[in-house]
Amino acid sequence: MAYISSKVIFLLFISLVASSLVSANFYNEFDITWGDGRGKILNPDLLTLSLDKASGSGFESRNEYLFGKIDMQLKLVPGNSAGTVTAYYLSSKGANWDEIDFEFLGNLSGDPYTLHTNVFSQGKGNREQQFHLWFDPTADFHTYSILWNPKQIIFSVDGTPIREFKNAESIGVPFPKAQPMRIHSSLWNADDWATRGGLVKTDWTQAPFTASYRNFKADACVVASGKSSCSGAPASSSGGNKAWLSEELDITKQERLRWVQKNYMIYNYCSDTKRFPQGFPPECNMA
Repeated sequence: MAYISSKVIFLLFISLVASSLVSANFYNEFDITWGDGRGKILNPDLLTLSLDKASGSGFESRNEYLFGKIDMQLKLVPGNSAGTVTAYYLSSKGANWDEIDFEFLGNLSGDPYTLHTNVFSQGKGNREQQFHLWFDPTADFHTYSILWNPKQIIFSVDGTPIREFKNAESIGVPFPKAQPMRIHSSLWNADDWATRGGLVKTDWTQAPFTASYRNFKADACVVASGKSSCSGAPASSSGGNKAWLSEELDITKQERLRWVQKNYMIYNYCSDTKRFPQGFPPECNMA
């Protein structure tokens, strides 16, 4: 009998586990919330949003989450998408809401999209970081992920971290940790500001503009009737692996984060001296 190393067996096992993972069903997980038919669930693993001159469209999750590791694959509006915004975010309700944002600001054909990120806690945002991407986000689907746990929020693209927002409550910075949030997405016209500060307007002869979504996965704490599915669960339990609840960036991912921020970040509120002449917000000084 041929010798098979334990490493090979382990890799085969991992491959089988990975191939058995099934994405969530869009019909069960999401509702189209506006757009008069412009948002469509085409099959259990494909959803599209469209925008024309009359209206955009949007959807939201049926579940509310309080911490989670959430993935969605998006293929953005191709061609001349100037003036359009595709927003994909987590948000709670109320005047003092929490929110974790991906926003994709369209552009003229051949120019890069701007990936805009922000974090709101207790109704306060103004924590923008913006990036260009190292690929064409309109040519194929790419995975945009949010890891949200009590320690930090990590934004990732295809598994590469692009931003980390640490819990800085110890120095007086509110952190989203008490309000359950739903997943939202919308495609809408923002040509008063989205592309070059509103200088480039939407070309409606290109409409309808369409963004596509697939492979939604949420390893998360679902909140229902005020109770969390993670209540009392240890980091790793028989109910599933909750290691993400204490996950942090390892050395390799810290290096990838620095690579992205060095080469692809185009705006960081923590270095905008004109905006903060009296000094940067306290979280900007955290190592």
